[in-house]
Amino acid sequence: MNILVVGGGGREHAVIKALKKNQTVDKIWCLPGNGGIEADAECFPIKATDLDGILAFAKERRPDFAVVTPDDPLCLGLVDLLEEIGVPCFGPRKNAAVIEGSKVFSKQLMEKYKIPTAAAHTFTSPQSALAYLESCDYPTVIKADGLALGKGAVIVSSYEDAERVIDDMMVKKIFGESGSHVLIEEYLTGPEVSVLSFTDGNIVVPMVSSMDHKRARDGDEGLNTGGMGTIAPNPYYTSEIADVCMKTIFLPTIEAMRKEGRVFKGCLYFGLMLTPKGPKVIEYNCRFGDPETQVVLPLLQSDLLTVMQACRNGTLTADMVKFSEGAACCVVLASDGYPQKYETGYEIVLPETKEGEEIYVAGAKRAEGKLLTAGGRVLGAAATAPDLKGAVKKAYALAEKISFKNAYMRRDIGKRALEAQAGRETDKHISE
Repeated sequence: MNILVVGGGGREHAVIKALKKNQTVDKIWCLPGNGGIEADAECFPIKATDLDGILAFAKERRPDFAVVTPDDPLCLGLVDLLEEIGVPCFGPRKNAAVIEGSKVFSKQLMEKYKIPTAAAHTFTSPQSALAYLESCDYPTVIKADGLALGKGAVIVSSYEDAERVIDDMMVKKIFGESGSHVLIEEYLTGPEVSVLSFTDGNIVVPMVSSMDHKRARDGDEGLNTGGMGTIAPNPYYTSEIADVCMKTIFLPTIEAMRKEGRVFKGCLYFGLMLTPKGPKVIEYNCRFGDPETQVVLPLLQSDLLTVMQACRNGTLTADMVKFSEGAACCVVLASDGYPQKYETGYEIVLPETKEGEEIYVAGAKRAEGKLLTAGGRVLGAAATAPDLKGAVKKAYALAEKISFKNAYMRRDIGKRALEAQAGRETDKHISE
């Protein structure tokens, strides 16, 4: 069986490594892939947004199955186009991917179907947005409607901050047309949780929960990034909260999309805030998260390809998806200076990995037989263990064996989760 994977980051590397475990897989092609993915798949320099190029490739190679993971090609309708030429796909069609492609759409969906989320107002002109911001409560959240490379949501603490953000989004158009509409949203408080889920449009099967670390520096300081590390499971996400989320968020969302004629098949990502008033949706993503995938898939015991095919075919069942009882941690090694100015082109030296260890390459290229840095987030050192403490220790031990000039990593990935876990165990002992 030959599989096409569209994308080229650490998330795609994790997906490819998981797909390779299926004995029926003969070959995996990755567009565009990267220098590290080349060790596990045949890569071709066709951008994930080059729909014509991808279609031409698919017509020539005739893959048996395709996995489309990035948001841009999903929202542009790549799944629709591939299915039209007879290539079965894992991933939502364009009319369902809008749940991530438009924050205004997803907010209106939640309001219409009474799915818990932050209160929000939508604006189409900077003047009306600024008029509202003069009297709203702070902090508040301003979101660009469309895709913005994960940078379209900004927390502002004053009118002056808000004025600058509105100018950037709606006047200067730093996110292009994505900022033509903005949401101004209630600021929620509480622990954040990421829950990826498999769905065939009829049922939803949540994956193990995770916790991302977005800030560039230790202690959750510094600028927002694409993610500096992750752990799974998230200790704040208890079985009781999971039950509430299934009844009030997960199933209602799938049912709402079906009622709207937008059947969602693939991976639906729920970004949640566990507020004092219960769990609420911060955002939806129409695909696997990055770097959440790098800790969720190593814990998956089921065959990924089989599950993906069931999602596409509408035959998914809850018992098809099994996860281990252990924990996982992924530490991202970045080019120092990321997410702002940084240098690339440095040789990467990778160690041999042992059982329970994986290196997922994100920003690297091959030149003259060497693996060189080619991005801000270069790779992720991931590890699994029976418990979270062991997974964190193992991931950092692996990260220390990786070397390239100007490498930087946060030193506290998993610290907050371990403290939460310890606090919960103390509370349990007290109640006993």
